[in-house]
Amino acid sequence: MTRRTLLKGFAAGSLLGPAVVSSTALGQGDGPPPSERIHVGFIGIGGQGGGHLTGGPWSIQGGFVARADVHVPCVCDVDARFRNNAKARVEQAYAARFTKGTYKGCDATADFREVLGRSDVDAVLIATPDHWHAIISCEAARAGKDVYCEKPMTRDIAEGRVMVRTIRRTGCIFQVGTQQRSSQYFQLAIRMLRQNLIGDIKTVHVGVGGPSTAMWQPAVPVPDGLDWNFWLGPAPWRPFNPAYHPGGFRNCRDFSGGGMTDWGAHHFDIAQWGLGMDGSGPIEIYPPDGKDFTTLTYRYANGVWMYHGGANGILFTGSDGKIEVNRGYLRTWPANLRLRAMAPADQFGRGSLGHAGNWLECVRTRQNPVTPVQVGHRSVSVCHLGNIGYWLKRPLTWDPVREDFVGDPSASRWLDRPKRAPWRLTG
Repeated sequence: MTRRTLLKGFAAGSLLGPAVVSSTALGQGDGPPPSERIHVGFIGIGGQGGGHLTGGPWSIQGGFVARADVHVPCVCDVDARFRNNAKARVEQAYAARFTKGTYKGCDATADFREVLGRSDVDAVLIATPDHWHAIISCEAARAGKDVYCEKPMTRDIAEGRVMVRTIRRTGCIFQVGTQQRSSQYFQLAIRMLRQNLIGDIKTVHVGVGGPSTAMWQPAVPVPDGLDWNFWLGPAPWRPFNPAYHPGGFRNCRDFSGGGMTDWGAHHFDIAQWGLGMDGSGPIEIYPPDGKDFTTLTYRYANGVWMYHGGANGILFTGSDGKIEVNRGYLRTWPANLRLRAMAPADQFGRGSLGHAGNWLECVRTRQNPVTPVQVGHRSVSVCHLGNIGYWLKRPLTWDPVREDFVGDPSASRWLDRPKRAPWRLTG
């Protein structure tokens, strides 16, 4: 009997048998028994991972440790400061909540492979720097774990293609951390577009930051407790500098794609959703040239033009009106447009659990979550295409079916970048 079969049985209300749990599992008398909990290991807990763990913006209220149907047996981070802090926070939360003597503690490790090798881990939440997302996600899927991976899903387009194949082949329940798909403002905007309330979409403006650069900083002594070589992992080697860690890595092209893939993974995702392009993408990319194109511009096969900038979030302009949406903000032209929107369809109502909550529910039911791997791949591919346009400074023609540039081998070389040994991405 596989773990997934077991969780299906619990979702259907039948007790099929006990799951394998370690000595760190919580006591039977403190909420659901260990066999009915989803055991989630956390990999990368210095930023958004820490928010998911014990509560933060755009996560479960109180964090994963506040849910009786979830158990966090272990945390992982290459920085001992974050690792030890997370371990203490988990233990404090559980010790205060469960009967004295029934909780045995939270394990902490610097090596994600130790988390993936545990029989008492059903799923993992990955919130490492972006250049690690693809390798850890694929290794987790092959180890039989379900995955919640923070955005941006990948560092380049080739990684996304491997992830789609691997996730589909293994049956992993995979959610990308693009939480806006589970937000009422964005769901309402999409509902109005689906109901054709602004007519045919003509243009989309997406307000996010710019691309990353070939950033290079001088060597600084590595802080105690940080395994810098492991932090770099598959990225090219460079000396430590606090401009990279913690927090600044997204400005560096070796690690991430800048604002284009940071907030772009959110806002271009909504643009793709609104255009009905979750399985496709643009066909032309034009970087700003000071003449015909004043900003990065995309063209879709259906004639829609999309522009980088010029919006508070995402602005859809149609033949009969406009919709602009951002976090906590929705504006329409005409102003009463939202009053004409019909009740939400089932596909939008699924977001009511919250994004991470939706993933946990899907781990039990084996349904597709709100943002599965193929959607995350296509959305962040738009961001990567824009970055390649910025870096090469010339127009590009893209084939969204083949996922390759048309007659442009020099541009195609940017679709994949080599991994530093011994790390590889296969699938």
